[in-house]
Formats: sequence, C-alpha cells, structure tokens
Amino acid sequence: MTNQVTGLRRIFNAAGYSWKGFKAAWQHEAAFRQEALLGVIGTLIALALPVSILAKLVLIGSMVLVIIVELLNSAIEAVVDRFGGEWHTLSGRAKDMGSAAVLLALLWSLAVWIVLLIESWHYYFP
Repeated sequence: MTNQVTGLRRIFNAAGYSWKGFKAAWQHEAAFRQEALLGVIGTLIALALPVSILAKLVLIGSMVLVIIVELLNSAIEAVVDRFGGEWHTLSGRAKDMGSAAVLLALLWSLAVWIVLLIESWHYYFP
C-alpha cells in the first residue's frame, strides 16, 4: 500500500510547491518578473478606475491570465532545457508554441484593457 499524503497536509505541501514555483520563476525568468510587476501596477490602476467591480475583475483577470501562461511557458522551457542544449525540431516547436501562447494572452489582456477603458471613458465623458 502506498503512503499517500491527504487532507490538510496535502494542501500545505501543494502550497509549498506553488511558492517554490513562484520563487523559481521570479529568480530565473525576466519575462515573469516584468509581467508580474506589470500585473501589480495594472491591479492598482484597475482598483482605482471608476468602473464596476466586474470590470475590475476582468481587467485584473486578464493580467492574471498572462502570468499563468508565462508560468506554463517557463515550465515548458525548463523541461526542454533539462534534456540538453542541442537543437531539436520538437524542442524548438515546444518553446515556440509556449511563446505564442504568451503572446496571445498578452494581446487578449491588451484588448480587454482597451475595450473597457474606451467603454468607461464614453460612460463618464459622453
């Protein structure tokens, strides 16, 4: 029989692994640091904007999506790099697809911010 960790211990362990992941991304990934700082600034701006709570959540959520995708992209890159520095078609494809996912998340976030800012501008300044 396996010795599985369950209940609160499993939750605490998972939180610890997550914290290690954030710490590693901050230490080793410049893009993560940039996007995280942009997320903090954007969150402060979103909270200060005269928009609904739902609009604030959508603005902040679009930035959280970028950070999530960046973490996944960084994980893909770390796994690919783990298996050697020599170039391989599949390794390049995996890294390019991860990068494309980050680009799509960034473009989505930008579109959300533009649309909601234009909408709120027209609401307050008809």
